[in-house]
Amino acid sequence: MPDWPTLPLFSFLLVLVMLRAGATYALGRGIRGLVDRRTQMTHRPSVIRAERLIERYGAGVVVLCFLTIGVQTAVNAAAGSLRMPMRRYLPALFVGGLIWATVYVSVGLAAIEAIWGGRGWLLVVVLAGVGSVSWLVHWWFVRRGNREARSTDPR
Repeated sequence: MPDWPTLPLFSFLLVLVMLRAGATYALGRGIRGLVDRRTQMTHRPSVIRAERLIERYGAGVVVLCFLTIGVQTAVNAAAGSLRMPMRRYLPALFVGGLIWATVYVSVGLAAIEAIWGGRGWLLVVVLAGVGSVSWLVHWWFVRRGNREARSTDPR
């Protein structure tokens, strides 16, 4: 593997995953709070059973979800919406984040090196292209949305 700045990259990925997963958890808790105010959902037996299961097994599930692709967001949102206690969630998030960052720093960097080789400039060009296309798509939809809003304006 080349001379990648492994420790700073690992630290960055750990902070990134903790912020992303923590925000998803917080969003799930916030949505649960809104739903609780409008419905009697918390008194349903199925919700009570789910909360007990999350309290009992949730930490292990949160840790293991970081070894999957496409399930992390759902698990963290479910942990928040089912009110997994923070004293269990935060350690599980940290351990899962350590696993996730380790996998991405080791296997991820090896994959990048295998694909791009010593051609770092090519990676920069591809990322610049992806960024430019993303900006153009965003600009197009914003422009189109503004045009549609003006055409339906009753004034």
